[in-house]
Amino acid sequence: MPKSLVIVESPNKVKSISAYLGADYVVKASVGHVRDLEPRGLAVDVDNHFKPTYSIYDNKKKVIAELRAAMKDADELLLATDEDREGEAISWHLVEILKPRIPVRRMVFHEITKSAIERAVAESRDIDYRLVDAQESRRIVDRLFGYPVSEVVWRKIRTGLSAGRVQSPAVRLVVQRERERMAFVPSSYWSLEAAFAGTSPDFTAALTAVDGRKVAAGKNDFDATGAPAKADTLVLDEDAALGLSARLRDANFAVGSVETSPYRSRPKPPFITSTLQQVGGSRLRMSAQQVMRVAQGLYERGFITYMRTDSTTLSQTALDAARSQISSMFGPQYVPDAPRAYASKSKNAQEAHEAIRPAGETFRSPEEVGNELRGADLELYRLIWQRTLASQMPDATGQTVRVRIAAASSAGEQTEWTT
Repeated sequence: MPKSLVIVESPNKVKSISAYLGADYVVKASVGHVRDLEPRGLAVDVDNHFKPTYSIYDNKKKVIAELRAAMKDADELLLATDEDREGEAISWHLVEILKPRIPVRRMVFHEITKSAIERAVAESRDIDYRLVDAQESRRIVDRLFGYPVSEVVWRKIRTGLSAGRVQSPAVRLVVQRERERMAFVPSSYWSLEAAFAGTSPDFTAALTAVDGRKVAAGKNDFDATGAPAKADTLVLDEDAALGLSARLRDANFAVGSVETSPYRSRPKPPFITSTLQQVGGSRLRMSAQQVMRVAQGLYERGFITYMRTDSTTLSQTALDAARSQISSMFGPQYVPDAPRAYASKSKNAQEAHEAIRPAGETFRSPEEVGNELRGADLELYRLIWQRTLASQMPDATGQTVRVRIAAASSAGEQTEWTT
């Protein structure tokens, strides 16, 4: 009976994708990249249109042999590597190595669900050589830039370290920041804050001026030499601040003005890779590597869409799922008249991709997946689910209140305070 050979990147995907495709498909894993630039020398012929020289990883020769054996019994090869530049390049490398004599198609999916896998097979395409060229160009630039720099690093620092198109500019940024730190002239200043209790609600106000002179309250009030940026800026030291505080202890504070202004806050867009790492770090105290490791597991088990993306776009299916869940959980009044669309700030964003969101045509809440996910898995899923729903909810609205307060000290100093 004819069979199709499907090659994915991760062995963790094999079982679930096999279950979705059925007995007519054999699913194997390449276990990531199978070859790279020859490790010895530059491996790029700069005199021949920068032609690269590749070699198969030693630990992948067994994998290649297994894939060749599986291909003998197949009448079609489906390359199901990840939907990014690296995944496209892996598919190309597999074709270059395996040299299949059967039809070859590229199947792409951004979530591991039955409908997504079936659609990927039905809508399979050719390899996108623009993405392959993009990945190959990046890899060649990495070698051209990194190889000679790494040799300097080995001589000056330690053998075994590497430098490339990312590490070298990063080191430069660190050096520049360190030079700024060394040139920094510290300045000290004190500030005063008044607490007003018994009001509704209680609030605090910061001292902003004394006798018409602005009080220094931050680094912008000082120049590079550590002196006040403006001649009339008042810099309070410890004695001056404590003395003024004592002279204001029995002062009468009077409200000079109250200003109100409306505000409107638009919800943040769905997660992309970088924002997921940032929020995962600040909210869940996870490193970027931990965030991506947990997200990889959630993706491979069919809980979220592909986690390497720079696009804030949501598919129509996702928009419908989010709006439906918002309506059922919070009420139709929390569903805007039209879905929200977010433009990516990156000029090179791959808008064909989706943002990171819960997988499926309907979203499962954290409570619904609570029996399947635990610990960091559940917390990261909750974060993604909340961000996706919030991105399709109305703007938050309200009012800000700014109160200006005046008080005279026992020495006659006129002070101004602002909330």
